[in-house]
Amino acid sequence: MICRTVTLTALAAVFTAQTVFAETGQPEPKRFTADRVFDIEYAADPQISPDGKTIVYVRHAMDRLTDRDVGQLWTIDVASGEHRPLVTGASAASPRWSPGGDRLVYTTATAGKPEIRILYLDTGRSFALAQFLQGPSEAVWSPDGKTIAFSMFVPAESLSFATPPKQPEGAEWSDTVKVFDDITFRADGAGYLPYGANQVFVLPVDGGTPRQVTSGEAPMQGPAWLDNDTLLVSGNLAEDREMDPVENEIYALELSDLSVRPLTTRDGPDYNPVVSPDGKRIAYRGYDDKVLSYQQDNLYVMNADGSGATELAADFFGSFDQTVWAPDGNSLLSLVGDHGVLSLYRIGLDGKTAKVATNIGGASIGRPYADGSFSVSGGKKPVVAYTAGFADRPSEVGAIGLGGKNAKVLTALNDDLIPYLDMPRMEEIKVASSHDGKEIEGWVYLPPDFKADGTFPMLLEIHGGPFQMYGPYFSSELQRYAAEGYVTIWSNPRGSTGYGEDFAHAIDRAYPGNDYDDLMSLVDELVARKYVSEERLFVTGGSGGGILTAWIVTKTDRFAAAASIKPVINWMTMALAADIAQYVRRHWIREDPWTNPEAFLKFSPIRYVDKVVTPTLMMVGEEDFRTPTWEAEQFYTGLKMNGVDTALIRIPGASHGITGRPSRLIALTDNIMGWFAKYDPAKTGKADAED
Repeated sequence: MICRTVTLTALAAVFTAQTVFAETGQPEPKRFTADRVFDIEYAADPQISPDGKTIVYVRHAMDRLTDRDVGQLWTIDVASGEHRPLVTGASAASPRWSPGGDRLVYTTATAGKPEIRILYLDTGRSFALAQFLQGPSEAVWSPDGKTIAFSMFVPAESLSFATPPKQPEGAEWSDTVKVFDDITFRADGAGYLPYGANQVFVLPVDGGTPRQVTSGEAPMQGPAWLDNDTLLVSGNLAEDREMDPVENEIYALELSDLSVRPLTTRDGPDYNPVVSPDGKRIAYRGYDDKVLSYQQDNLYVMNADGSGATELAADFFGSFDQTVWAPDGNSLLSLVGDHGVLSLYRIGLDGKTAKVATNIGGASIGRPYADGSFSVSGGKKPVVAYTAGFADRPSEVGAIGLGGKNAKVLTALNDDLIPYLDMPRMEEIKVASSHDGKEIEGWVYLPPDFKADGTFPMLLEIHGGPFQMYGPYFSSELQRYAAEGYVTIWSNPRGSTGYGEDFAHAIDRAYPGNDYDDLMSLVDELVARKYVSEERLFVTGGSGGGILTAWIVTKTDRFAAAASIKPVINWMTMALAADIAQYVRRHWIREDPWTNPEAFLKFSPIRYVDKVVTPTLMMVGEEDFRTPTWEAEQFYTGLKMNGVDTALIRIPGASHGITGRPSRLIALTDNIMGWFAKYDPAKTGKADAED
C-alpha cells in the first residue's frame, strides 16, 4: 500500500490558486486575505482601577516571526481616553489591581521561565515575586494588600512497579516507562499528565519563598480571600472524585493552622466564590447535579460561615457566568449568554434582575463565540470596563456606568486596517425549525460583491460545544470565507446556550439529532431568498460542529462537499479514550458501552458511514485529546473503504484548539476552502468545458 502525504501549505496552494473572485472575472477587491490574520489586534481582560480612573487590559497582536498570539499590557485613562503601553517586550497576562490601586500583579515569563511580577505604578518598576519551577496562575491580592495567593502544579513521585537497572555511563537507553493509575491520564493541551496536582500557595508581596497551603492528591485551586487570614479554595476531596467529574465544593482554609472545612456539601458542583465588600457573605455558582449532559449555573449567596445558602433569581432564564459584587454589597453583577450575545446583568439580593450592558464579547478571534469579560470599580459612581464586541472588528475596551449609562468605546485597535478593506455585510436571520417550529437564530456574512441572484456558494459553519453559543461577532475564519466569495452562515441550533435551559436540554441523549433539522431549515431559507445556489452548498464545523458535519453527510447528499474538523465520530471510543471519557459515559450517554453499545452507536456517525456520498475532508490536531485523532481517522478510513472522496489533514503540534497559532488558523480556513473549490460545481463545470 502506498500512503500519499500532502503538506498543509501545498494542499492550500493547489486548491486555492483561483479565488471565487478570479472565477467571476471581477477585479480582486481589497479583501481579508490569509496574511491579514497577522494584522489583527484585539482587547481582552480589561481591569479597571479601584478609583475608576484607569483601565489596564491585555492588548493581543500576532507575532509574524514566532507565529504566536502575544499579549501585552496597556493602560487607558477613562476620562481622556489617553492610551499608553505599560508592559511590553514579553507576553503578559492576568493583570490585577492591588486593593489600594497603587500596584499591579500579572503573569509573564522571562527566558522561558514563568513568573508572577508586581508592578509599582508610581515608578513603573517591577520585580518577580519568586523563582517558579511550574507555571503559577490565578494570582489574587489579600484585602490588606500584603499577600498574594495563587495556584500552581505540584509534582508527585511517579508510580512504578520496578526499579530499572543503572545505565552505563554514556549509554543511550530508552526513556523509562510511564505508569498511570488515574482514569484521566491525559488532557487536551497538556498531553500525558505527570503525577501531581494543582495546589494553592501564598507569598508576601515583597517576594520570597512560596508557602504551599493545600496538599494531597486532590487538586485545589481558585483561591479567593475571605479575610486576611482565610482563603476560600475549590476542589473535590471525596475518595471517588475521579468517577464524578463535575463534583466540586468550596472550602475555607485557615492560614494559621492550614485547617480546611467545607462550606458547601451538596451533590453538585459549587465554585467561583466571591466575597462581599464587608466580608460577611459569599456569592458562588453551581447546581444540583441531575446527571444531565447540560445543567445551567445558578447563583447563590451564603453567609461567611457557609450557613444560610440562598438561590438568587431562581426563575432567571440564563446561566450565570463571571460574577462579582457591586461595590455597595447590595447586588451582584454577572455575565449571561443572552440570545447570541453576552449581557451584563445586575442581580439584587431580592432576586430582581436588570440589564446593565450588552454586546460584550469579541475576544474569540477564530470563530464567533461569545467570549468576553468585565470588571467594576469602587466609589460612589462605579464604572464597568468590558470587552466590547462587534460584527466588523475584533474586541475593543468599553466602559459604562453601573446604571447602564455613559457607554463609550475607548480603543480603536484596528483602525489602521479595517476601514481600508472591503468587508462583508452581516444580516441576522431567524427561521422556524422544520422539526417542531422552534425559532432558530443565525447570522450571515454577505460578500462585498453580493447580489441575491442565486449564484453564490454557501458555507454553513457549525459551532462546537455543543453547549456553546455563537453570536454576531467578528471572526477571522468567517471573514476569510466571506472574502473568498462564500455567503457564510453561522447559527445557534437547539442545544446552544443562551436561549434557556429547555433549549439546551433539547439535545440531551439526542445528539446529534433534530439540530440537523434546525441547520437545514437555515439552508432552505438562504436558498429560498436566492442568496445562494442550491448546487453550491458546503458545510463545515469543529468539535461539536465536526460531529454535526459528519452526521449531516450521512443524512443528505445536498452538499457539494463537507469538511469535518476535530469531530466526534464514535461515542464508544469517546467514552473510553477521550480526556472527558467519564463525563461522556456518566453524563452524556448515561450507559456503559459494554452493556449497552447501541446507546453509543445510534448517535455515532461511524454507524452510518456507508450512507455517505459527499466528498468529505477530515482534519484534526495531532495532539488533540478532547476528540482524539482516531475519531477523524475512523471516518476517513470508513469513507475510503466505501469509495467516497476524502482526505485526512493532521495539524502538527495542535491540540483541540487548532487555531491557537495564526498560521494554523490560516491552514485550517484555506484548506477547507481548497477542498470546497475542488468540488464546486461552478468551477468543475468550467474546467470540464475548457477540457
